[in-house]
Order: sequence, then structure tokens, then C-alpha cells
Amino acid sequence: MDSESRRFAAGINWYPGHMKKTREMMQENLKLVDAVIEVIDARIPVSSRNPVIDEITGKKTRVIVLNKIDLADSLQTELWKKAFSADGMHAAAVNCTSGAGIKDLMQILRLLQEEKDSRTVRKRPLRLMIAGVPNVGKSSLINKLTGKKGARTGDRPGVTKGKQWLSLVNGMQLLDTPGILWPKFEDPNVGLNLAFCGSIRDEILDVETLCLELIKVLLQEYQDLLKTRYRLEEISDNGLEAMEQIARKRGFIFSGNRIDYERTARTVLDEFRAGKIGRITLEQCGKRERQ
Repeated sequence: MDSESRRFAAGINWYPGHMKKTREMMQENLKLVDAVIEVIDARIPVSSRNPVIDEITGKKTRVIVLNKIDLADSLQTELWKKAFSADGMHAAAVNCTSGAGIKDLMQILRLLQEEKDSRTVRKRPLRLMIAGVPNVGKSSLINKLTGKKGARTGDRPGVTKGKQWLSLVNGMQLLDTPGILWPKFEDPNVGLNLAFCGSIRDEILDVETLCLELIKVLLQEYQDLLKTRYRLEEISDNGLEAMEQIARKRGFIFSGNRIDYERTARTVLDEFRAGKIGRITLEQCGKRERQ
């Protein structure tokens, strides 16, 4: 990361008051649950794992749900599943929109229920807490697990507002919590990755610079996908020049042959987030920078 990129990344921080309240609520209610389901974004399996959740949940049984697998590199998703399992956590890969992988997750929960029942005479349904950073798909997952549309969903972070207990289709109880970010990103790449994937509101960011940073990342590992999506025979290795090539190809030009950088930025960001550029995993398994 060059110095300009590092300065931009260092400015990405978002910790409004309700995040603090969410942390306190999770700590208060943790004793009520048997396990924690942590939903993460399969495109950024490291950056979307909140260290605050690690700190809060401690040794509580953890189920990692890699969501949005339809947007991520399938080989990388399988490698990440194995890595989380090797770390002593249960892991499932899902697409909450289509329902792919939900059966695998339900099987994990059934096994946890059986383990719990074997340790006690009094049988009661498993109680779970679901947690994750904003916009990883918690509400969509809840709707699949409950068989209802009780949890509000959206493509913007911060939709879930407060605590609520819900019943799963198998009778288990689920405590929903709002998405929680943390006060400071120690690694500037974490803030960038969360912003790329929409976990931080675009309204508080310079989207033109954010898009430029995304293009720089994609040029390293996914240059061919960029060329294919934007129908470029060749693409510059320079991020700004590549962004301008995309703008000209799409016709995002003002009078006087001036580049419309904002429209270009919003288009590239939207198309990346929707998977239109391709199935992309920004964090490769084996290059784990933060635990």
C-alpha cells in the first residue's frame, strides 16, 4: 500500500454510539446463550471478523458462517472453511439469497443440540446469539433460519436496530443483535476491505478515492476480470489510468472530454458488490494478516 492509500485508509473509522450499546448488550446477554453464530463476508474472511466479538464471546462455542459465497472465489471459500475448522470453530458456507448451504448450517446446529442434550438431564432448545459487522447478511440469514421475513434486510449497513429473540424452524431460540464495528482499525487494509464491500456507509467516504483503491487491489489479482467486464483489450497497471480507461469505455465523460470520476466510482463499486465484475475473494487463505 502506497503512502497516499495508507492516509486514505487511516481515515476510515466509524463507531457511532449504538455500536457501544451493542457491545454492552452482547456482553450482558452472552450468559443466556449456548453458542454464537458469527456471520462474515466470504470475500473478506479476515477483515469481516470483528476482534471485539472475539473478546466478548471468549470460549463460547462459535459457528462461523461465510455468507455471500456467490460473490466469492469458491476455491478460497473452501480453504477458509477448513482453516476455521482447524482453529476449533464450526464453519458453514452459505448464500442467504438462494439458500445454498443452509442445510449444512442446520446440521451443525443439530449436532450442537445433541452435544448439549448429552450433558444434561433437562432438555431445552439450543439458544444462539447471532453477531457480525454491518451488511454481512445477518438479517437475510435469520429469515432463512426462521422461515419468515421477520428481520428487516437491506443493502445498507445498520438496518437492525435492537435486540430481539426469534424462533428457528427447528424450535431453537436466536438472539439477534445489531451489526457491530470496532473503534479503530489497526490494519488500514481492514477498513478498506470493509468499505469496498459496503460495511461502512458510502456517505461518510470519498467514493472516488475508495474506487481508486479498489481498482488498485483488483489490478493485482483480478486484472483479467476487469478487462473482461469493461471490454478493454489492455488495461493500465496504474490505478488512476485504469479508472480513466473504464470511464471512457462506459462513456462517463463531461463536456470538454473531462472524466466523470464520481459516476465511474459508483458504477465500479456497485458492480463489484453485486458480483458483476466476477467472483472475487480479496483475502486469500494463507495470507492471514489478522486473527
